[in-house]
Amino acid sequence: MLKELKILKHHGKQYISDLRRQKISPLFRGRPVISESISEEEIRSAAAVCPVRAVDKSSGSIDLGKCVFCKECAFLLPGKIEFTNDYHIASNDRNSLIIKPGDHNLIKLDEKKVRQEVRDLFKGALKLRQVSAGGDNSCEMELAASGNVNFDMGRYGIEFVASPRHADGVVITGPISENMSRALEITYDAIPEPRIIILAGTDAISGGIFAGSTALDRSFLEKHHIDLYVPGNPAHPLTFINGIMDLLGIKK
Repeated sequence: MLKELKILKHHGKQYISDLRRQKISPLFRGRPVISESISEEEIRSAAAVCPVRAVDKSSGSIDLGKCVFCKECAFLLPGKIEFTNDYHIASNDRNSLIIKPGDHNLIKLDEKKVRQEVRDLFKGALKLRQVSAGGDNSCEMELAASGNVNFDMGRYGIEFVASPRHADGVVITGPISENMSRALEITYDAIPEPRIIILAGTDAISGGIFAGSTALDRSFLEKHHIDLYVPGNPAHPLTFINGIMDLLGIKK
């Protein structure tokens, strides 16, 4: 018993006590900041090196729903484009994910777009069914980590379940391949009303590097309301958990 206690003391605290203000590595690639003084030529150069057309060649804005956070634009234009380690980048407003030059505002939820029944019913407990719709397993691994001893989203009653009939919503990862489109519809239909949809990761939000491929069928997103967009390639557990906490109105 004494040996086990020594091991526990050596390990220290493994869980993150404050998921809202947890400090992470400065190497993490989160919300970008674009200099207001970026020139038209520099914008065109940044757009040219972006592999997913996340940089708008006219305005110079960066769409985090498309961005794979490769930092090629920042490497090309140091001082003009920088990626901060701000992981609070989830939102229920798709337009909020578009960062414009000179914009230093934090990405936040649009409270007016939050459905009241979501907070009334799910603030105390939210069960989610995750569907990998052609994903590469990177986002899936990060979502699994959200429930481990470090991040422990279960402390807020947020958990993944095996059956959609036990779920309150669906978390979609991957670009939604044609082969998975029907399975996604069946899963969603099996979830009782009211139900929520969360898109986790660049692939789910925009198709990522697969955008425009004939192997995709993203018609599901055109038919249903999206409650939360969680950018990242892959999405970080802190981005995912904080996004859900914002959606449910959980303060800490």
